[in-house]
Amino acid sequence: MARRQARFTTQDVADDPRLRDHSPELWREDLGEVQRRLLSSAVRCFATNGFHATTTRDIADGVGLSPAALYVHFPSKELVLFEIIRVGHERVLARVRDPSILALESSADRLRAIVSAYTVWHARHHVTARVCQMELNALTAEHYGEIVELRHQTNGYFREAVARGVADGAFAQVDVKRVTRAMLSLSIDLVRWYRLDGPDSPEQLGEFYAGLALQLVTPSHDAAGE
Repeated sequence: MARRQARFTTQDVADDPRLRDHSPELWREDLGEVQRRLLSSAVRCFATNGFHATTTRDIADGVGLSPAALYVHFPSKELVLFEIIRVGHERVLARVRDPSILALESSADRLRAIVSAYTVWHARHHVTARVCQMELNALTAEHYGEIVELRHQTNGYFREAVARGVADGAFAQVDVKRVTRAMLSLSIDLVRWYRLDGPDSPEQLGEFYAGLALQLVTPSHDAAGE
């Protein structure tokens, strides 16, 4: 999708099949229905036009409300963005830390499950995930710092999974940081092009990327024979 080259209208955003995902299921249950609808509208607007080019009118129009209605529920547009990005990062971190994944004893099985879960989450919520990745710099310094800490936790969890396999001999003696960065980048990059009505389901893509991740750490035959 071409972003920021031309400004898309509220109707364009509502009708675009590329902006359909499962983001509405992410919002906190303690939020009211109008707040959740505003967040869903904001996700689509930010993903299409970017944070700075999106107005409060755009977000409110997406749910059939007046521009002033947004301020009844959120004090500022930046706080809407922060809620979206914070929830996105918290949800994906919780997903890869699922107890069923932590219970896996095999380093290979655990890494496969982590990469698959991370990829599936980004595919199912690719519009929110795009905003989480592309609009970080629009946050205040304080809010940006909170998100960076969540990202460090996620990155550290991936590094621990790779390092665990290197330590127990299941994986090759790879550069843990570089390999981990490659795995994360692979899954994150799909938010630029993925759409739910495409040829691959989130689960299919998750399995494929998990397989690629394991290839990055699998010992070569030459090394195994030494």
